[in-house]
Amino acid sequence: MAPLIPRMHVFEIADFPWFPDFLRAYFQAALTAAWTTHIPILQDSSPARLVAYVLSTRLPGPLGNYTIIDFCAGGGGPTPSIEHHLNHPGRRRGATQPSASDQKGQDETAPPPPIKFILTDLHPHPHLWAEAARQSANIEYVPYPVDAANVPGALVERHRDGGKKKVLRLFNLSFHHFDDALAMRILKGTVDGAQEGEGFGIFELQDRGIAGFLSCCLFGMATLMMAPYFALLWGEPLALLFTYVLPILPVVLVFDGWMSCLRTRTTDEVVALLKACGAEGGQEEIAKWEITSGSETFMWPVGRVNWIMGLKK
Repeated sequence: MAPLIPRMHVFEIADFPWFPDFLRAYFQAALTAAWTTHIPILQDSSPARLVAYVLSTRLPGPLGNYTIIDFCAGGGGPTPSIEHHLNHPGRRRGATQPSASDQKGQDETAPPPPIKFILTDLHPHPHLWAEAARQSANIEYVPYPVDAANVPGALVERHRDGGKKKVLRLFNLSFHHFDDALAMRILKGTVDGAQEGEGFGIFELQDRGIAGFLSCCLFGMATLMMAPYFALLWGEPLALLFTYVLPILPVVLVFDGWMSCLRTRTTDEVVALLKACGAEGGQEEIAKWEITSGSETFMWPVGRVNWIMGLKK
């Protein structure tokens, strides 16, 4: 069913240039934690692991045939965790590699090739991405600005590796930030530059339904409870000041979460933009695309990963 609330392209506080960078860093770290944290009993899985599940079940053919380019990577977001769950299913982070004796008998069946991830952004964070790349050989990054609406053809072609790979364009908690005109430019560039089996994946943690707004409230409450832990983890005790004394972080997280709900598109709305984007080949080209979508629950009853994927047939 279509949501009762129409989509509104409203503002989010953390998007403004006057919002302090150090507070924005806390804000982004909290969002990353929301993607990657798995609390047993309360959660069936982390959202990042569900994204990995969707990619593993929806991409045709071996995953190693793909390179995934994150076009709005921010500080890294959930992408390093998604990469870990895709390439090392069942292995917890920090686990040591099996010994030579443990690997005996396993060499007869070679492991599938890993899936590569490329971190890019209009405002790149190479110092943060370098740490993610250091921890995984399957993560690379582009240190210069990359505009998702005007992607250099050479960038995509390079990561096709001479035709050996297909490219999927990834948007984690970001596609709702684009207004309709910009979103259509992104979709047009995707369609015009796509080969068979290539496309895009949009993943959001909110929607315009009641569950979406309630999940933002729960996120704010979780921030209040988990702030001491994350302040210790980040080595930033100042974060406690802006959580409890001046509660800027929980207020902005909830407010911007609600605004994100209002900005999030349904599958039908994305399809409408795809049809109106002015892609080369017109509607005949658009007809070659298969759009699938769904919602995966990571915390009952309101925590959901909502996704939309488009692949050229």
